[in-house]
Amino acid sequence: MDDHGWLGPIEWAAVGRPRPGEVVSGDRSIAISAGTAGALFGVVDGLGHGLHAATAATSAVEVVDGAPTEPLADLMQLCHRALTDTRGAAITLARVNFDTDTLSWIGVGNVTANLIAKRPGGVEVRSSVRLAGGIIGFRIPDGTAPQEVSITHGDLV
Repeated sequence: MDDHGWLGPIEWAAVGRPRPGEVVSGDRSIAISAGTAGALFGVVDGLGHGLHAATAATSAVEVVDGAPTEPLADLMQLCHRALTDTRGAAITLARVNFDTDTLSWIGVGNVTANLIAKRPGGVEVRSSVRLAGGIIGFRIPDGTAPQEVSITHGDLV
């Protein structure tokens, strides 16, 4: 997998590959327009590896692709319901609002994300997604809510 492009003012890229000896990966990236809501990015890690992990990850991406303007917590619930007959997945989603220069993000499982800013002395991690324990499709925690942080030109997620 090698994909890249532009969404509004954001240049994005994703690269992945299967484990040695495997033909498919259970990792998927998301980068789609969310209309007037901005852009939606995400990473899905299907549990395990190989075909069953890829099936779970692909199912989650299809759900998100079909409803990119839904609130992030609702997207997680939609993915949870869609993945009940799969191995499940760890998912982190991030929506960039171009009008308010904010990033809203939410994560369940172990797919971490950081907001990194350039500073005169180097780079600084300004924020990290707050991950909730669980597996989308198996057990999702109650009350998982996105957090919102401000972003500036040149920030990297």
